[in-house]
Amino acid sequence: MSARRTPRLAVNPIAYWMRDGRIDRSPAVLEEAFAHFEQLGFTAVKADVPPQMSVDAYLAWIGGFGLAPSVSLFSSALDETVDMPAELERAKAFAAQQAALGLDRAMVSSMMIPARMAAPGIGADFDEGRLRMCIDHLGLVCEAFRSEGVHAVLHNHIGGVFEMRDEIDRALSSIDAGLLGFGPDTGHLMWAGADPASAIRDHRDRVGAIHIKDAFADYLDPANRVGMSYGATQATKRLWAEPGDGVADFDAVLAAMPDDYDGDYMIEVDEPSIDDRFESTRRSYDWARRSLSFLA
Repeated sequence: MSARRTPRLAVNPIAYWMRDGRIDRSPAVLEEAFAHFEQLGFTAVKADVPPQMSVDAYLAWIGGFGLAPSVSLFSSALDETVDMPAELERAKAFAAQQAALGLDRAMVSSMMIPARMAAPGIGADFDEGRLRMCIDHLGLVCEAFRSEGVHAVLHNHIGGVFEMRDEIDRALSSIDAGLLGFGPDTGHLMWAGADPASAIRDHRDRVGAIHIKDAFADYLDPANRVGMSYGATQATKRLWAEPGDGVADFDAVLAAMPDDYDGDYMIEVDEPSIDDRFESTRRSYDWARRSLSFLA
């Protein structure tokens, strides 16, 4: 990966384009998000070029709000349901677009496995053979990324095959660091019963990106969400918290980050705890200004 000397504060506009489980990435929705980000002081945003929009047009669009592209995510089930030749072509195209945006890394994540979406955060329907297959598929995606000059970082996510801490460790131990780094999501680690700071410390030499996500305690214990799906748990608004309002130990997380970390810190609140998106984003930004030393 080419060096970027100073980390940036970035933000994912997911709270704007996904509401009540419905997705709307229309220009009007994204422009509202971008205007809020500019007003608050964010300078980088998750890089998702809309279909039929060129890279240059996208850069000009977000640049009009004082925003630059930040690390994005390639999502795939990576399991037996995927047509891998077609998936690898999709991965190459995604990586080429990220490189054209000037980015040298991108997240890879598995999600949307039905059994795990129905019973999130407990490693439901584990299958050793499927895990091995998915690790092999992940390695192929990493190679496709590298062919376009982009370094892949594994992004843990509830609902995917790399949901639990031991599954994350298996993937990282099976694929060379030259091909795969680590891009932890603090909230998804907590939901899966893992300690984010410990996971980061154990893989700190491979951390290339991070999603800063907080969670309330209400549903972190699996006993409190028996029979609740991913969507149902999130919809309670008592799962995700604005950073600093939940139970994440961000002091420990930040202390665990590598001293030479040159990626971005991306704020992500998938389902805000309050209905006012601007206020939710403002709380996140205020936490970052208090907590991230490079913003001082």
